[in-house]
Amino acid sequence: MTTTAPRGTGAVTPGRGDGGPAPRRAAIRARHLRTDRWWLQPLITVVVLLSFVVYSSFRAFQNAYYFAEPYISPFYSPCITTGCEGDTFPEFFTGPSFISPAIYILVIPLGLRATCYYYRKAYYRSFWLSPPACAVGEPHKRYTGESRPPLLIQNLHRYALYGALLFNVILTYDAILGFRDETGEWGHMGVGTLVLLANAALLWLYSLSCHSCRHIVGGRLNHFSKHPLRYKAWTQVSKLNASHAKFAWLSLFSVAIADAYVFLLATGTITDFRFF
Repeated sequence: MTTTAPRGTGAVTPGRGDGGPAPRRAAIRARHLRTDRWWLQPLITVVVLLSFVVYSSFRAFQNAYYFAEPYISPFYSPCITTGCEGDTFPEFFTGPSFISPAIYILVIPLGLRATCYYYRKAYYRSFWLSPPACAVGEPHKRYTGESRPPLLIQNLHRYALYGALLFNVILTYDAILGFRDETGEWGHMGVGTLVLLANAALLWLYSLSCHSCRHIVGGRLNHFSKHPLRYKAWTQVSKLNASHAKFAWLSLFSVAIADAYVFLLATGTITDFRFF
């Protein structure tokens, strides 16, 4: 908008629309003038995600202490090789003894989180500083987006979601098996049962609140009025989507806690408390 002086003075204040120079950034050497701890949140994200990667990698390559009747670690479920401990899922093939069953399994859930829209924002800002915080300039001179390798792989997110939904069914099945005792008799419940149930519930909430799930349920429709059932489902998923970030973090912790609990049982460090 051009600002003019009072009529009759003949003076015009330069602006965008009167041929004057375009406004420029203030000539200061500092990259930003923020004095708060804007770096704290990205740092916490880095620490938490790296801690999870280190812990899950250690447990995956450990290839032991992942089954304590009737519980199995979510890192090793579905345990589909003949070298698995316990008996919770049909064995499909004989894998090499030096390859942990978890290596086959973690590809899907880790693929979902690595390509998740929320986690992209989290690790783009925290690991790549793109951007590190509001009003803090990026250190990168170029940005090519997700249209070329390696970020082109982010397009696999929807397919990872399909696989994760199947895994959720299996982990729910594992939680139901937690209502057995060590002899296989039904009608019992322990702390481990609640741990596995909570983990399965949080993983369902994380998956169903996913942006891709929301698009699958209600996307590509021109008229919601002609699809009342899909509209109702889309409305419910949209409500979950508002808490997607919260479910992402809670489910990340619940997976680690469930695995740690089974590990402690399998090593004899603790004993599962049975309510009945």
